[in-house]
Amino acid sequence: MATPFYELRERLLQAGVAPRYVTRYLRELADHLADLTAEEERAGRSPTEAKSAALLRLGATDDLAKAMTAQRQLQAWSVRAPWAIFCLAPLSLLATAYFIACLILWSGWRIFLPGIDTPFVRIDGLAILYFGIGWSLYVAAPTLLGWAIGLIAARQRLNLVWPTIGWILLALIGGTAKVHAHRPNLPAKVGHISMSFTLGPLLQGIPDGLSQALLIFLLTVLPYLLWRFQQRRRIST
Repeated sequence: MATPFYELRERLLQAGVAPRYVTRYLRELADHLADLTAEEERAGRSPTEAKSAALLRLGATDDLAKAMTAQRQLQAWSVRAPWAIFCLAPLSLLATAYFIACLILWSGWRIFLPGIDTPFVRIDGLAILYFGIGWSLYVAAPTLLGWAIGLIAARQRLNLVWPTIGWILLALIGGTAKVHAHRPNLPAKVGHISMSFTLGPLLQGIPDGLSQALLIFLLTVLPYLLWRFQQRRRIST
């Protein structure tokens, strides 16, 4: 992004303007600035003087920002409805991911392990790949969704209240989620898969579910913290 517009870009993002509108607006300003600079150079100014004069003609940062922030329809949904973006949407996607993971486990049980009382047994061959897809989805979904929350928060320079609530919810659900397989007593019946959300047994005085939740929370927040560190370091230099 053009250097003269860095402050304007940050101000627009912090005001809640959606990144796609910010990018388009700054691109238009950069084109307009180039045209004004060319006019000033044709008038006999040096490149440096022409650039300064063009910036003055373009307008102050406050005025340029006000032209965008005054339009509410340009605000990102993460600002208009943060509860939906950081809570409802991630939890809905997590529920979908868990459903698909359980479906893979149930179908793999029928395909690769017919007649076996539980799918949680040693497997080999193609079954490893098939069950592995479901297991990876089940394990990685909370962290991946947490990274998505961090990406939105970073791109839009958001206050961390709602993102933190989303991170905590994902971590608690991901840490306490347990999958169970049940085989009916009747041999003709098909087994079924269910999920429960429990804290689990104590490990060194801490419930296993809370330990898993803390691990998920740290994994999801770490990329955002690294980004904030790099941004502050870049600004300071």
